[in-house]
Amino acid sequence: MGTVLGRFKVVGILEGISFLLLLLVAMPLKYAAGVDMAVTIVGAAHGALFVLYILAALHAFIRLKWSLTKLFWALVASVLPIGTFVFEAHLNKEIQAGRMYSSPEEASQARRAS
Repeated sequence: MGTVLGRFKVVGILEGISFLLLLLVAMPLKYAAGVDMAVTIVGAAHGALFVLYILAALHAFIRLKWSLTKLFWALVASVLPIGTFVFEAHLNKEIQAGRMYSSPEEASQARRAS
């Protein structure tokens, strides 16, 4: 988690898990069992993680020089139930293909080497 991308990925995973917990656990508990507190607790956690995800995406956009298109898809991913997981898989493929770097320093080193 020492890089801009590492922080973005961790927050993305946590945000995705909290979204699924909200949809698949807390909401059924509220509407099927009358446990309103589940949505209150999980919803608050998800809300905080959602804001952190947006901030992490903006930070990555600025520091890693993401395109507006990549930022757009990161933001779209934040509102789809498994979107953050799919977006992270896409980022991993770009890193493996050498089209993206985890930090500005790594990108600079790659540019100097080529």
